[in-house]
Amino acid sequence: MRYFLALSGRIEPGMDQFASLATFVQVIDAGSLSGAARSARSSLTSVSRQLSALERHFGTQLVKRTTRRLALTEEGRILYARAKAILAELGEVERALSAGKAEPTGRLRLSAPNLLGRLLVAPLLPEFLRRHPSLSVDLMLADRPVDMIEEDIHLALRVGRLPDSQLVARKLADIRMIVCAAPAYLERHGTPRDPEELDTHDCLVFSSAPGAGTWRFRIDGSAECKIPISAKLWINSLDALVTAAREGGGIVRVPSWQVRDDLAAGRLRRILQAQEAAPAPLHLLFDASRLAAPKTRIFADYLTEQWRASDPFTD
Repeated sequence: MRYFLALSGRIEPGMDQFASLATFVQVIDAGSLSGAARSARSSLTSVSRQLSALERHFGTQLVKRTTRRLALTEEGRILYARAKAILAELGEVERALSAGKAEPTGRLRLSAPNLLGRLLVAPLLPEFLRRHPSLSVDLMLADRPVDMIEEDIHLALRVGRLPDSQLVARKLADIRMIVCAAPAYLERHGTPRDPEELDTHDCLVFSSAPGAGTWRFRIDGSAECKIPISAKLWINSLDALVTAAREGGGIVRVPSWQVRDDLAAGRLRRILQAQEAAPAPLHLLFDASRLAAPKTRIFADYLTEQWRASDPFTD
């Protein structure tokens, strides 16, 4: 179960929520209540009282106390990661306001799918950093949904339908997956007219694990269906699959923006276009507690501005 900090609602009288969070983080970082008290130049009684008040507020034990050490509970581990992020963002907002400007400072951590991040995000970062020299950027490329709280990610690009969550989503574009092959391959093996015919063709499959995959299609204008695909060649890199397709290795299913130039130049030919599945949305995700941080807002606006100008996702 995931616990999220509520900055409004029922709060214990006299409890400073941010101060209690800071004390909680200091306790864990110091490894003891006495160490946190020394670090905060406070009394052991005050530290213990704040920790107990925080546990009462959340209605759960956050720390297991033994004679030798402290150990986080599962709920405490979740709160610790989130509290550190919240306090860091608060510090950055305070620094920006005290400086009388909204210039972002600190380190911005981004996550994106590998290919999209490498080709469409990374090239934009040098100009972003030139505009905002007080910022540093970490870009993590991963073809999996990251846990933004656990992995301390400020902004994440994610393709596909989103599960219900406390994250804020800004839709940036639609990503269409298309099926294509080299003209030389289609001349040798024929052009499939129906997705069901793919089981007689050499298919090049991208997935997180070797072997068979599934491709989505819309059959006869009806609801989408998944077609099992037996991989003649499996690679966990879309770049490598497209290279194999260009060389006549078989039929591949990839984002349309990736092969736009290949289609225009005739190196690849689009097939099964009438049966293509509906495009998948591309969202920029961020945690609501980080919305006030200048670096979060400024990068979200910058990415939107750059992609709107270049329009990289048009078929």
